[in-house]
Amino acid sequence: MATKNGNPFAQYDVTKMFPGFDPKIFASFDPAKVAEDFTKLASQVKMPTVDMDAVVSAGRKNFEALSAANQVAVEGAQALAQRQAEFAQKSIDEVTKAVESIGTAKTPQDAAAKQVEVLKASYEGALANAKELSDLFAKSQAEAFAALNARVTEQLEEIQTVTKTAAK
Repeated sequence: MATKNGNPFAQYDVTKMFPGFDPKIFASFDPAKVAEDFTKLASQVKMPTVDMDAVVSAGRKNFEALSAANQVAVEGAQALAQRQAEFAQKSIDEVTKAVESIGTAKTPQDAAAKQVEVLKASYEGALANAKELSDLFAKSQAEAFAALNARVTEQLEEIQTVTKTAAK
């Protein structure tokens, strides 16, 4: 059954979906009475008060903990970059010495042997450097995480104290 606007549902009586519904109940609807009833009901409900000082204090402590963790992370990144620069300089010095050493070889066999020695030392040095950088990074991240973890633990204890106090 289509209407002039083409919407087949425009003429449908929605109240038929709810057996027992009597639309006449809205005839005596008084908004002022509803507001009065709601006010009475709301006054009977005991809402807990919110300690805004505690909320602000918790937010400040969270920000301070996050700032401390970020500071540790930045310092760790700086130490990592500085150490990488030191490794790069050391590598350049070692390559220079290696080229000079290989250049002084008397025979091709001596040059090949020196190249193998240089490659072995270079590989071992690279592994040691990678381990040191990895350890430095892990230490920095552990310190940053510890700062955040301490604040989360403290905040959970604060919440537990507040909920115990509110329950009394």
